[in-house]
Amino acid sequence: MAYIKDPSQIYEGMTSISALLESTESAVRILEVFIDRDKCAKKAPEIAFLEAKSKEFGFPIRLTDSNEIATLSSGKTHGGILARCLPKELPTLTQKDILPGGFYAYLDGMEDPYNFGYTVRSLYAAGADGVVLSERNWMSAAGAVARSSAGTSEKIPLFVSDFESAISLFKSAGYRVAAAGIRNAESVFCADCSYPLLLVLGGEKRGISGKLLDRCDLVLKIPYARPFRGSLPSASAASVLAFEIFRKNQKND
Repeated sequence: MAYIKDPSQIYEGMTSISALLESTESAVRILEVFIDRDKCAKKAPEIAFLEAKSKEFGFPIRLTDSNEIATLSSGKTHGGILARCLPKELPTLTQKDILPGGFYAYLDGMEDPYNFGYTVRSLYAAGADGVVLSERNWMSAAGAVARSSAGTSEKIPLFVSDFESAISLFKSAGYRVAAAGIRNAESVFCADCSYPLLLVLGGEKRGISGKLLDRCDLVLKIPYARPFRGSLPSASAASVLAFEIFRKNQKND
């Protein structure tokens, strides 16, 4: 029996599945693991790991063929191992979710789950304490996001909130709010980006609305090395901004 292809519930490859297994909350969402029986000899260590985890968390492992794996998957880098999972449910942001002196990001308007996943990966690597999403977000395609984020979408705390509520909560916690933009912006290389900080990031096509920008304390831009009218991909811009913010907040030895 083959399941209908559903990218929102299929996690592909050991990187994504290992990220699920690193927390009890994510691991209990695993309904079933599929393994291509022709890969068993090459994947013996991974299979032994999954068998141990299946006993711990109670999900079955089913050997199948490459045709079913191809039907279930949307990519080709899964190595013959997939997991079928319950949808990821995101909590609504509350005041207690905001750490003192931290660094968070609010994402809105990302164009596809891959750009979204790449952005989450960069934010995780740059030390963000959490990511806040609008109600309409790409976690409906959680499997694709997990793959493109190298599993970090299952590791970093994710919350949902409308922008106005998020801004109020973060400002009440003593945070400044910075947005990525062009108009009336200052260079991220010169600006005061000290923690606690909420970084607002939009998609490269729609950007951030004027209404949202009006609620921000500062607008950050990335200076280019030569005249260039285009814009960086949203995931690339997020990487530059997040790592510069991280760099600026490192204490000198």
